[in-house]
Amino acid sequence: MMNLKNATKDDLLNGITMLIDKPLGWTSFDVVNKLKFLLKNRAGLKKIKIGHAGTLDPLASGLLIICCGKNTKLIESFQEFEKEYSGIFLLGATTPSFDLETEVDFIFSIDHVSLKSVKEEAEKFIGDISQMPPIFSAKKIDGKRAYDIARKGKVPDVKPKMVNISKFEIVKFDLPDIHFNIVCSKGTYIRSIAKDLGIALKSGAYLKALRRERIGNFKVENAMSIDDAQNAILFNPNLVKNPTEE
Repeated sequence: MMNLKNATKDDLLNGITMLIDKPLGWTSFDVVNKLKFLLKNRAGLKKIKIGHAGTLDPLASGLLIICCGKNTKLIESFQEFEKEYSGIFLLGATTPSFDLETEVDFIFSIDHVSLKSVKEEAEKFIGDISQMPPIFSAKKIDGKRAYDIARKGKVPDVKPKMVNISKFEIVKFDLPDIHFNIVCSKGTYIRSIAKDLGIALKSGAYLKALRRERIGNFKVENAMSIDDAQNAILFNPNLVKNPTEE
């Protein structure tokens, strides 16, 4: 993994991969655009290839793999890696987006819910399952993002897809909050797991908090914050004047 503090212009073009801890409120594209702006201006480049390997919603934080230069060819392979998430499901209510993006639409009783029942239902998610993506998602429908269609009051034609859940652990039981750890395949929507778990428990549920801990062997504990990445770029003398340009 290339250290941004030591990267040169040639490194940017030949290919570097960065691990970024995406903050809450930022889209994945916000992170890409921020780093692209900083790198182009610091290195004096007219253009640079840069992209991310797996979208995180604005309301989620955690690991985002950013590929630059020729390493953008690795994005597709990185996207195939399994993902690990931690977070909180809130029982007793639902939202149209399955998370905090939209307001609560229905309230349910959770008096009947126990740790045993939650663990029993969570166990049923292990393996290959059919999952319906949220209508408020970045999934493309006829060239348009599903959330753009949904926000206009229309229902996007999303289709169910097969995903794999290899781990679904209940870390803490503190009703109405259920703290979890999930390991899953590419394309899994944790929000949809929240919705489906709520249905299984007859209590309703939505995603209250989410953090991506790992992508393959890449861990968020080894990632840089946006501020750290910015400082590494702005105070890297190698990006201003590359010895090969003498």
